[in-house]
Amino acid sequence: MMQEVGTMIFSELIKKLQKSRVKILNLKDLKKLFGIKKDNTAYKVAEKLIKKEFLLPLKKGIYASTFREPSDFEIANCIYTPSYISLESALNYYGILSQFPYTITSAAAKKTRRFEVKGKEYEYTQISKKLFWGMRKEKEFLIATPEKALLDAIYLAAKGARRFDFKEFDYSKINRSKFRKLSRNIKYLPFQNLLKGIKI
Repeated sequence: MMQEVGTMIFSELIKKLQKSRVKILNLKDLKKLFGIKKDNTAYKVAEKLIKKEFLLPLKKGIYASTFREPSDFEIANCIYTPSYISLESALNYYGILSQFPYTITSAAAKKTRRFEVKGKEYEYTQISKKLFWGMRKEKEFLIATPEKALLDAIYLAAKGARRFDFKEFDYSKINRSKFRKLSRNIKYLPFQNLLKGIKI
């Protein structure tokens, strides 16, 4: 095979990938896992693993293992960083919003972007870096708390960046005391005005 991989045969690469139990790898992870030094060699190994369907390309330089495929939320966390699951996806996850969103939605510290991966759409909406808080590790992905997911939705609606029918939300799923306390951290006047109208 490629010189830098040395005597390691392809079946050994597959065994190493399987035993690692990793779900998502970038180029650096591949180099470390297989003991490869050069990026070009790592890309060639990745291409062969993709061809044999042991890896799935998620984005340039980011791959998913088919031995232990990641969830949509795990993929969302990895293909555009820093980001966390929020808005419709998080609201639906917690039962605040009953309507199931087909797009996987996240809040991001960088500019708003959309990606399509494996036939699914991933949407990242930029929020102020001052508001990049209020998330937690759930299972194996980073997601807004119920209260922060709702705050993100109200904030972006106040900015005119998103539209929501807040009458459809189930506010029994949030800690109202915690929500009110967190909402005081957002000094944006249109947000505070919209919040008063929702009456949570």
